[in-house]
Amino acid sequence: MQPDANARLREIPSVDELLGRSRIAALTQTAGRNLVTEAARTVLADVRARLKNAAYETGPAAVSASPEDLESRVIAEVESLLAPSLRRTVNATGVILHTNLGRAPLSSAAIARIAATAGGYSNLEYDLASGQRGKRDVHTARLLVEISGAKSAIVVNNNAAAVFLVLNTLAKGDEVIVSRGELIEIGDGFRIPDIMAESGAILREVGTTNRTRIRDYERAITERTRLLLRVHPSNFRIAGFTEKPSLEELVALGRRAQIPVFEDLGSGCLADLSASGVAEPLARESSRAGVSIVSFSGDKLLGGPQAGVIAGKKDLVERVRRNPLFRALRVDKLTIAALEATLHSYQRGALDEIPSLRMIRLSADDMAARAEKFAEKVRHELARDAAVEVREGFSVIGGGSTPDQQLPTYVVSISSRRHSAAAFEERLRLPAPSSHSTATSHAGVAGETASHPPVIARIEEDRVVFDLRTVFPEDESTLAAAVAAAARA
Repeated sequence: MQPDANARLREIPSVDELLGRSRIAALTQTAGRNLVTEAARTVLADVRARLKNAAYETGPAAVSASPEDLESRVIAEVESLLAPSLRRTVNATGVILHTNLGRAPLSSAAIARIAATAGGYSNLEYDLASGQRGKRDVHTARLLVEISGAKSAIVVNNNAAAVFLVLNTLAKGDEVIVSRGELIEIGDGFRIPDIMAESGAILREVGTTNRTRIRDYERAITERTRLLLRVHPSNFRIAGFTEKPSLEELVALGRRAQIPVFEDLGSGCLADLSASGVAEPLARESSRAGVSIVSFSGDKLLGGPQAGVIAGKKDLVERVRRNPLFRALRVDKLTIAALEATLHSYQRGALDEIPSLRMIRLSADDMAARAEKFAEKVRHELARDAAVEVREGFSVIGGGSTPDQQLPTYVVSISSRRHSAAAFEERLRLPAPSSHSTATSHAGVAGETASHPPVIARIEEDRVVFDLRTVFPEDESTLAAAVAAAARA
């Protein structure tokens, strides 16, 4: 090792010396001395290692070990440690129920209800009228019954849990008949046959992938049959030479054989969206057809928090509720608060209060006006740095819903003159830290360390494309600033 490297190593301040510097001393008051001390040790160890490596390779001059630089690095390290991993993003992809981005954004009413419930105590399982212990189901049951047309309803933590619990309760050790064309796989490898096996139910496949008739179900019924299962193929479509019995036919067979019909609706559509070009089965239609029990998601087309709704006949829902596994799969007070607020919007017919439904219901003309206005603003900011144009395009529902249905839209397409489309997209997704960022807010809670939240867009034809359908209007200025910063950097 070179002699001057040894000298520089000896000049590196100690941890205590760093902690005594004014900015770091102030930081310990909000971030805590232990955390700041560990950050200082990490920074000093890294600098020592880099000085030693540089001394052997190219000399130590490129490695800065001044007290001022070390102080800044410790502050940056604390910022990194305190920065939240789960962060708000700007979704400019046009995918409304983007599973990777958290699916349905909650309404302002749901957010307010969560805040009001989270900060104190509540009557989650307390009957105010009697002064006795109550059930948490009551807060959403009445609304779900009213909107879905079922006789009773309970909520678990997602639809996979709902399917599992129904099968485990009503068919464990016995047979469930399902069409081969409905043995679907949804996100992250979740397969209906696997969940049936784990529930203890025995799968009895009937028909073929593309054609299943009512007599296929009828012939498969034995003394061990406990359910007729109907699964809505929410994330794919089979076209061409296809056939399946109507829901009414399946219900009629169930009544003749005295076997309940269970329908997994998946997406949880509670409102008629056909005027917007979205054709999904409604929970109320299933109840009207006589389905014994249905399940569906809370954070897809319903537009609420992650949850799985089980609704149907009182005796069957009560049997499911008495299953010991229900307690393991039930939801907490925050989910109940958000779901209740969302369902109140349905009750009042105020669908535009629910962000995902509002986005679905936007027309192509609405999107054209927003896209032109945004493009003009960006053109003015980036006259020399990027080419900006508005194009026709389409948005999708996402979240494993309506795979063959698209929403006409207009997108803003931007080509940076300094960066490739991939580099431009990355700069939006990984914004540079702000030079004015601080490790903590006034309350000591970690704040954002970047100049803007991550922006998620898509690339088409070597251009970055922004679909404003999934961008909240109040976020358009943030998006414009992010685009300008990424294009110029």
